[in-house]
Amino acid sequence: MMMMMVMVMMMMVMMTMVIVMMKMMMMVMSSLLQEDLALGEDFPKTTDFLYSPWKTGMAFPHVQPPSFLLASLKADCVSKPFTQRCHDLVKVIEDFPAKELHSIFPWLVENIFGSLDGIMVGWNLRCLQGRVNPVEYSIAMEFLDPSGPMMKLVYKLQAEDYKYDFPVSYLPEPVRACIQERVLPECPLYHNKVQLPAAGTQGLHLALNPFEYYMFFFALSLITQRNFPLSIHVRTSDCAYFILVDRYLTWFLPTEGNVVPPPSTTLGGTIPSPTPRSPAVPFTSYGLHHTSLLKRHISHQPSVNADPASQEIWRSETLLQVFVEMWLHHYSLEMYQKMQSPHAKLEVLHYRLSLSSSLHSSPAQPSYQALHAYQESFKPTEEHVLVVRLLVKHLHAFSNSLKPEQMSPSTHSHTASPLEEFKRVVIPRFVQEKLYIFLQHCFGHWPLDASFRAVLEMWLSYLQPWRYAPEKQFLIADPQTRSIPEKWAPFVQENLLMYTKLFIGFLNRALRTDLVSPKNALMVFRVAKVFAQPNLAEMIQKGEQLFLEPELVIPHRQHRVFMTPTFPGTLLSSWSPAITDASFKVKNHIYSLEGQDGQYKQMFGPEVRTLVLRLAQMIAQAKQTANSLSDYSSETSSNHSFLSWLGFQPIDLNGTYSTNDLDELGQDSIKKTDEYLEKALEYLCQIFRLSEAQLTQLLMSVGMAPNENGKKQLPDCVMSDEGLVLTPLGRYQIINGLRKFEIEYQGDLELQPIRSYEMAPLVRLLFKLSSAVNCRFAGQMEALCSREDFLGAFCRFHLIDSVQAEKIRLSPVVPHRASRIHGPRVSLRFLASYRTLVSLLMVFFIASLFCIGPIPCTLLLFVFYLLYAVMMTALTQKLKPHQH
Repeated sequence: MMMMMVMVMMMMVMMTMVIVMMKMMMMVMSSLLQEDLALGEDFPKTTDFLYSPWKTGMAFPHVQPPSFLLASLKADCVSKPFTQRCHDLVKVIEDFPAKELHSIFPWLVENIFGSLDGIMVGWNLRCLQGRVNPVEYSIAMEFLDPSGPMMKLVYKLQAEDYKYDFPVSYLPEPVRACIQERVLPECPLYHNKVQLPAAGTQGLHLALNPFEYYMFFFALSLITQRNFPLSIHVRTSDCAYFILVDRYLTWFLPTEGNVVPPPSTTLGGTIPSPTPRSPAVPFTSYGLHHTSLLKRHISHQPSVNADPASQEIWRSETLLQVFVEMWLHHYSLEMYQKMQSPHAKLEVLHYRLSLSSSLHSSPAQPSYQALHAYQESFKPTEEHVLVVRLLVKHLHAFSNSLKPEQMSPSTHSHTASPLEEFKRVVIPRFVQEKLYIFLQHCFGHWPLDASFRAVLEMWLSYLQPWRYAPEKQFLIADPQTRSIPEKWAPFVQENLLMYTKLFIGFLNRALRTDLVSPKNALMVFRVAKVFAQPNLAEMIQKGEQLFLEPELVIPHRQHRVFMTPTFPGTLLSSWSPAITDASFKVKNHIYSLEGQDGQYKQMFGPEVRTLVLRLAQMIAQAKQTANSLSDYSSETSSNHSFLSWLGFQPIDLNGTYSTNDLDELGQDSIKKTDEYLEKALEYLCQIFRLSEAQLTQLLMSVGMAPNENGKKQLPDCVMSDEGLVLTPLGRYQIINGLRKFEIEYQGDLELQPIRSYEMAPLVRLLFKLSSAVNCRFAGQMEALCSREDFLGAFCRFHLIDSVQAEKIRLSPVVPHRASRIHGPRVSLRFLASYRTLVSLLMVFFIASLFCIGPIPCTLLLFVFYLLYAVMMTALTQKLKPHQH
């Protein structure tokens, strides 16, 4: 027994030792595996030495060691709900070091914003709304907030100077064409970042820091075409993407205070700004390079840490450059070539010729053809335009938040902080040129429908920076009773093309639209109201006068050349005293956007004044048409009475009617249209100083006086031997839908097609009966109708259709094509109408309630109708005693 107990105890001890040894082996293997994974990311790769002179964290897929963290997150995307995934991501970002987080960063960014090719939708921020999905919306907004976990991940990776590859092929087409031509784009966002394709990959790529990489994906997700469900109706201002754009702009471009610094690193320092790097690909430049505001300011600072804003202004500048480049950098081949200075054109041409001779090939013309094709196919969406408008409004508020004592250029290079200097030049340097080109494209390619309102409001927002000034709340409520302060005159003059050329473009659009539509009338009213603000027209005229001033040859200005904003370094350098006169600034603005040989068309010149008069004429015609539709609608509704339904009013056998979208919207919309057009005409008279005599002559030329019946008029015609003949004005009225002829059946009313409200067998039966009566008694009816007494008038009232004869007389159809006027005849077709039959049945039913049988009821109806006919005949004879 003792032996057995000893053996059992020995076996238990051995088993315990085996278990302990197994646990120790598992711990050793786990530690070795973690060390292997940690060392694997620091192991130098061949591609790092070939293509990156700095430490890079971007590992290519074919050499990247397996990441269990990435695999786990990918598996969670399938198995866990959205809320749990975001909670896990927050813990991962807080707990893991940057060395392990950098491998999941590209996947995470793509998982949030979707793939660049549009196949993967990601979190679908453009359709995510708080009122539809409140839980997912709040979690996503908290995660992507400027102070949220995602930006903390960006800053953690930024501190380690990791780089991530972004394919050049997904950049806007003009930028991609430049880079592929080895021509350096003017924006410093791309400088020293273009890298040669790595082994196993195709195409050029940009080496971006984490902040740039994140913002590139965020901005491009707006214009990337994705397959959203057609049933989803999204209001752009309520979606998560729109609100995130607003939050990022408010955070990185603050109107009050400084930019909020990023969280500190574990070492206690701040996130460093990107350091300059050497380009891996040789480029030729357009001309002078931008210098970053950050680099210029630091060069004057005794210590980098003296001003924290000097370290963080690069985030604001980068964010704005990314938004502008991704959303606005879409221009045509013509504009691409026009905006280059002669010096830059020669430089690019010399480089391309040398390149083509070395490669024994012609210059890369197909890229320019592709650029032209892209411009024609690029169609910004209404959502895209609304986001750009949000950007424009915030930039106005950001620029206007500059302190008054720091607005003078003389203080800009020594006393102003980087953020204040950024506010001063943010619009002319970053936005003006590309927004002008973007608006030109929209004005020329947007459909002629009411969706153009989004483009219009974006344009008007840019034209009115005073609306976003800090002193706005102290202004009078009515904008038409206050003048625009003179301090805005330089802005108007230095953005002259935004006011004049785009206004002419809007005129050309308005002349091709239907101004009877309330939405189109509202757009004309909005533009006229903005340009009619007191003192604005005078500022525009002053700007045109400055442009037309002859260039004086002054010694200190003899060697100046018009430099385009394609070289923004000239705007940020020492503000040369040579560029002080307003005339030169206006000419510089126009030549930089239209080219040295561009032809400027004056807004207040005779050619544009002719267009304005045409628009005023169309407004007058549209007002008349709207009033006519209102009269017709009122008349139609009043005729729908019970007696008319019973058949005691004439029935329109033609079944024709005049309609417009106003009929569906009702009398209120017609009234609004008339008000919009009335005020628009008034504002145009104020802007272009049209006199009362000119306006009266204009209204008389379009025939604003109503006709004798007070109803809508026919198109302008003249009476000839062959009937009505259209004049050129009449053709114009018909083409533009201002007036029209009544389209009616011109044949024999007895032979017109059977209507849906008629009983077909009964129509045919009554037609045969009527034809037999007319054939048998034709002579007697003709003799009765030719009498001059009361009996003759009574017969003509029943046997001759005088209404049809009058319609034929006013028809433009030539006499030999119009239907002939038939003689006296009996027509019983009205008895085949369902409405007539139902009316008779109702009368018989009501009579039966009073114990009146069918035959007495029929006799009573005959007596009542006879009395009605006698009364109408007597009335007709009294009003028209000489008409036969």
